[in-house]
Amino acid sequence: MPLIFNLTTFRELLTAALWTGLLAGLLLTAVQQIQVIPTLLQAEVYEEQAAVVATTENSHKYEAWQPENGWERTFFTAVANIALGVGFALLIGAIMCLRGRPDNWRMGLLWGLAGYTTFFVAPSLGLPPEVPGTTAAELTDRQSWWLITVLDTGFGLSLLAFAKTKTYRFFGAVLLVSPHLIGAPQPEVHGSAAPAELAQSFIAATVFANAVFWLALGGLMGQFYQKRS
Repeated sequence: MPLIFNLTTFRELLTAALWTGLLAGLLLTAVQQIQVIPTLLQAEVYEEQAAVVATTENSHKYEAWQPENGWERTFFTAVANIALGVGFALLIGAIMCLRGRPDNWRMGLLWGLAGYTTFFVAPSLGLPPEVPGTTAAELTDRQSWWLITVLDTGFGLSLLAFAKTKTYRFFGAVLLVSPHLIGAPQPEVHGSAAPAELAQSFIAATVFANAVFWLALGGLMGQFYQKRS
């Protein structure tokens, strides 16, 4: 039976989400420093070289503020990852509460895997992670497709996992594939300042980092937000 959502339950959920988001965010930051950031820095070199050429051909270019490489960039990355972790942990915890709290961290891993599939794997099939300097479609178009894909994948997985009739499960499968049948928005001309090998390395590193992040989110949330005896 799902638990009644009251003030005590909310306090327990918030405490579990804060600890989960903190630990998962720090873990993601550590993995990024080892795998993602080195590749990203290499890609930024190519992006800056292309920007220099474009600047000489055009008028003055405005540059927005960004943290310096080193401890400053690491600090802001960690803050963003922790905030992201807390937000997603609250989402996972709320769903756990509605479905009944997990018995242990192993059950939490399944919820983390579902989140990884919904928020990263499914959108990445159409819009894979891109290194700086990559030509992309309009931002609003990509955001709209990403949101539709996340919603369809989330609802589709829930129907496949919890629906009691074949009709609903079939509808869930349709939701899973529908965004990819429509297709993600693509630029008119594909191009990147970085070499293709570097782009592939970045994708592989990002896939691994997000897998670690989501599995940590699910496992930690399952551990901190277990059923009361």
